[in-house]
This record gives sequence, C-alpha cells and structure tokens, in this order.
Amino acid sequence: MSTNVLRTTAGWWVVRDDRALRVATAAATTAELIAGRQAVREAARSADTGTPVAGLVALSPVTTPCRVVAQMVNYRSHARDSGFTGGIPPTFFRKASGSVSGPGDAVVRPSHVRLLDYEIELGLVMGATLPIGTTVEERDLPSYVAGLVVTNDVSARDVQLTKTQFYESKSYPTFTPTGPYLALLEPEDFAHLLDLRLRLSVNGELRQDRTLADMIVRPAQALTLLARFQTLDPGDLLLTGTPGGTALKAPPKPVEKVGALLPPAMKWKAFFKSQAKNPHYLHTGDVITATIATPDGRIDLGEQNTPVTDAK
Repeated sequence: MSTNVLRTTAGWWVVRDDRALRVATAAATTAELIAGRQAVREAARSADTGTPVAGLVALSPVTTPCRVVAQMVNYRSHARDSGFTGGIPPTFFRKASGSVSGPGDAVVRPSHVRLLDYEIELGLVMGATLPIGTTVEERDLPSYVAGLVVTNDVSARDVQLTKTQFYESKSYPTFTPTGPYLALLEPEDFAHLLDLRLRLSVNGELRQDRTLADMIVRPAQALTLLARFQTLDPGDLLLTGTPGGTALKAPPKPVEKVGALLPPAMKWKAFFKSQAKNPHYLHTGDVITATIATPDGRIDLGEQNTPVTDAK
C-alpha cells in the first residue's frame, strides 16, 4: 500500500486516516526524504496517535528548486477538445519551479491575464536519476518513480496563444499548485495506476473527470521519450497531461477556417472577444477543488483546494 506524506513548516508527516505522525528526519528536500525513506516507514508503523491532520497547514510536498517538466495534449478527451485529429506527437515543455505552490495557496492571476485556465494533472515525483538514453519498461517504473502528487497546470491562455509558447504562460508564481500528499508507492501499487481518477471542480461544478485509461502516452513511455534529451533527478516533477474539460476549447471548424483568412491582429481580437463570454475561465473568488484517487482508496492523493485571487 502507498504511504501518504505531508509537509509543513515543522517538517514531514505520515498521514494515517485523519491523524498525522511526525517523521523523524532532518530532510529539507523531497529528494532527501526519498533517500531516507526508512524514516517514513518507521513513522507509518508507529504506535503514536499523532496529531489531527485538520490542524496542519500543508505545503507543497515537492520542494524547489527542481525540474518541472510537463506533457502537452496527453489525454484523448483533451485532444478532442483542442481540435486535434489523427496522431499527436508526444511533446514536452518546462515550467519554472517558482510556479510550484501549496495545495491551499491562492492562485494569483497577474493583472494582464484575462483568460485563466485550470488543468488537473497527475504528477510523477522521481526517486532515482533518469540518465540520458534510458529505456523504461512498465516493470521498471518502481525503480525511477518514488511517488505521485496532485498538480494543477494553471495556464494564462491569452499569453500562451498570442506568444505561441508555454513557458511564460504556465510559469507565473502559484501556477503549479501541488499536493497535499506525496503518495510514496510500493512496487505493487504501480499496477493500479490506470485506475486513478482525476476530478476537478470549480465552485462545486465538476469540470474534469477521467481516469488514466484516457492517457495517450503513459508514464513508462513518457520517461523513455523524455530521456532522449532530458535527465531527471530525485525530487524532480513530471506533469503527465490533463483530461478534457478545460475552459479553452478549439472553435468549430467553420469558424476556424474563417479565422485563418483574417490578419493576425483581427483574428486574435475576434477570438478573445468570443472567449471573454466563456464563463468557465477562472475569476477572483473562484475555488478550485482537485482530487486524484483509485476507486478503492488504495492510492489517494488527497484534496487540493485553491482559491483564485488577483495580483495586488
């Protein structure tokens, strides 16, 4: 069974039901915690009654700086929403680790951003170095992946689309809420990954709801492809894509064809005017709730609740 670990300003805790037990470790980083995993196991076996989880303020269980890498258009439902047809080449991009924030921290919308979007994603936390040229088979996943986290790949769509790049639009501070738990997996847990269900709601309205079975490039293949050009180290984070249901969706084909005939400035003006009427983009005062778990609770990454606010 997986073991859920929580991080606070006071240190690391093993979560058991509604109680948290201190981990006797001096680990300051996620990589150090993973390297000293025996301390986590000892805390999990402790007879101590611990302290109520509800009384703790969770930080991101992924410490920074670290590498934050993400997969683009990696769920079939999201591909349909985005207007893709046929094969989709596996694509990766980087996010600044300064975008990582806690599971209860506010998502802060920069003053120039109007189209703020959400993307629930399963995060893989590395437990070992992935060297260039590594081939990862399904059976090898426990050798490289230590655990899982809930992440939200928050996106400034008006920046992303007009600048045709991802790094800035997804790297503002607070644009990668992470946690609350780091679920440290045992080898037998990996057989249950495809049962994980990703669910995201805004103000109680369910927007995204899919299992990993909808994923196009699964974790072992993703790590193999990534290792062609990118080394990963313990504590690094790979976001594995989002299912359908984001605010941004491709326009209908006839509208897209007409838009292609317009000069760029006119095209974007028309597009943003139509998007401004879309009520699913995030606004100040919204609360995003995100969960990832298997139906039987074998793996449960906890509930992330992040309010949305404007930059002061």
